[in-house]
Amino acid sequence: PPSDRLGLHLAATRPAFLTASLVPILVGSAWGARQGAQIDLLNFSIALLAMACIHAAVNVFNDVFDDLNGTDRINSERISPFTGGSRMIQNGDLNLRQMFGWGVTLTLTGMALGLVLAVRAGWPIIGLGLAGLALGFAYSAPPIALASRGVGELAVGLGFGALPVIGAAWLQSAIWDPAALLLSLPVGLWIAAVLIVNEIPDITADAASGKRTLAVRLGPELTLALYFLCLCLAIILLFVAGDLGFIRHTAVVLPLGFLGLIAAALLAADRATRLRDQLPRVIRLTLGNHLLSGFWLTGVIALA
Repeated sequence: PPSDRLGLHLAATRPAFLTASLVPILVGSAWGARQGAQIDLLNFSIALLAMACIHAAVNVFNDVFDDLNGTDRINSERISPFTGGSRMIQNGDLNLRQMFGWGVTLTLTGMALGLVLAVRAGWPIIGLGLAGLALGFAYSAPPIALASRGVGELAVGLGFGALPVIGAAWLQSAIWDPAALLLSLPVGLWIAAVLIVNEIPDITADAASGKRTLAVRLGPELTLALYFLCLCLAIILLFVAGDLGFIRHTAVVLPLGFLGLIAAALLAADRATRLRDQLPRVIRLTLGNHLLSGFWLTGVIALA
């Protein structure tokens, strides 16, 4: 039935992670509206839809290329539904050709929405959109495959932090503002932390297939150290933004709370034996930190 096919195609986009598209558009739009004294709801809505389409396309293409290189097929240690892909191909729900076609459809839709934004607000937005699309596709597509080169996390931080926050701010204010860049950095670090912790359960499969992510290169303990560094650096940057008068220092309250919860969860783990038991909880907390701290930061900016 068409409803079943629609459900499968929606599941292939991994909708639980599409909040990574929502947060940067919210933060950037809030800052841009503050600079421009009002918000253009139509620009905001189109930007959000375009970002979601490109993000969904990136997720679908990632599944395609991770099946082609064998990573998802041999991943027996994944933590569903967070790691190891959507499993659409491995479960026989959608084949490679269908997944690739779906990714192309989503990409073209996102590009069409980007053109609408360019007509409404100006052509510079095309440059940011194409940069984000290129980073997303190059994340897993050979021969570049940024994730396999240990820089996928940086690409995700840029593609879901700096680029959309700056773009969304410009759509509201038509101003290229250095403050938008500063405020984008915690957003990028929060989503990079999500990717970093999600890579830990996939280390064995990624290493076996030649996908040398940062987690493969560093191992679990150093990966966790990098993960905490990202979260702590995000809080420091929020303090800097507060000192510069861009936001109130209350913006760090929620991220600090999540950092404490995550630290408590990991301290309860007995490294080698119980780390895996704690990872689902840590992944949920990290996703919650990204989403709720993003909402909190948006509110702090909007109400300033």
